[in-house]
Amino acid sequence: MGKGCGSALVYQVVANCSTTRARVAEMTLPHSVVDTPVFMPVGTQGTLKGLLPSQLVSLDCRIMLSNTYHLGNRPGVEVLEQAGGLHSFMGWNRSLLTDSGGFQMVSLLKLAEITEEGVNFESPYDGSKCMLTPERSIEIQRTIGADIMMQLDDVVDATHSDPDRFEEARHRTVRWLDRCLTAHPRPDKQNLFPIVQGGLDEEKRKDCAAQLTKRDVPGFAVGGLSGGEEKDTFWRIVAVSAASLPDTKPRYLMGVGHQVDLVVCSALGVDMFDCVFPTRTARFGTALVFDAPGEIILKKAVYETDFSPIDPTCDCSTCQTYTRAFLHTIVTKEPSACHLLTVHNVAHQLRLMKRLREAIMADTFPAFLQQFFLKLYPEKNYPEWAVNALASVGVSLL
Repeated sequence: MGKGCGSALVYQVVANCSTTRARVAEMTLPHSVVDTPVFMPVGTQGTLKGLLPSQLVSLDCRIMLSNTYHLGNRPGVEVLEQAGGLHSFMGWNRSLLTDSGGFQMVSLLKLAEITEEGVNFESPYDGSKCMLTPERSIEIQRTIGADIMMQLDDVVDATHSDPDRFEEARHRTVRWLDRCLTAHPRPDKQNLFPIVQGGLDEEKRKDCAAQLTKRDVPGFAVGGLSGGEEKDTFWRIVAVSAASLPDTKPRYLMGVGHQVDLVVCSALGVDMFDCVFPTRTARFGTALVFDAPGEIILKKAVYETDFSPIDPTCDCSTCQTYTRAFLHTIVTKEPSACHLLTVHNVAHQLRLMKRLREAIMADTFPAFLQQFFLKLYPEKNYPEWAVNALASVGVSLL
């Protein structure tokens, strides 16, 4: 069991895969008990585009993610404070994880100036200046009331070419963690996770993890990936980072959510994931499925007279009620299509993780991986990076 001093998190491993590094655990947070490995849908502004909180509950979603930088700008700290925090403001009584705003150093780089003090942003809303320091990030996240807060880290695009910038970011991330910890007086109420950085250098990742694990924190994240780097490099950095973190605490891989990535990185020892992909791709008329090629682009003419559900095995309200033909008619044209596909795509991700956990519990995870890939790649043209990653933990695909 992992529990930091005065921590608001209890992490209990209940099953380990006897072949890979995958495990199943119960993570008890102030607002819910979360089974891991878990996929967390992203509601940047405190809402998932196209879904109500009650619908997330009906899908048995236990935790979702929101964005500190954007919530700090709109509606702002004063409104959130008056509302009693984001849980009350958005009508969500389960767990919340907030990122620190660090990722916006990459996504809004043209609007940001990075110094040792923090990040000076130009607001994308009204052009005003906003200094996001480690202390300010924690202040906003405390007001939000997140069950899990992320430290403000110095994020560098993984494809950046300057090794000195990665070195600077790695050490600054550790310094900023200490400032976040100092600004976080109630670890018994909210959890603070540090973030492993180090670019695509395995030794720098190990060193950063070694520095972070000296601090008394309830869990860890791995950041700075899924930004366009080669996938064969991606998995190796994930594996090294996860192996450098303690077995008694949860490991969160930030910004990763494609289904192949989820199953492979779970095998490498990752417990938590988030990504906008399932909800964003729904808005473009694409439904996620387990069969090849892993998605259905519903605006294609072939679905005009297809009266089957997206996935006959899915029990979400969309698949139980609507046909591919109907969805073909409305995707990218009617707002209801975004809603219907978002319901299905989030349900798909949660169902994938539930199946994955069940396989680990039964100690049949290698066979689960083999069947998952065979269904997705019936011609056995598996991605080479996934083959290499799984081979590193003792799994050979059929």
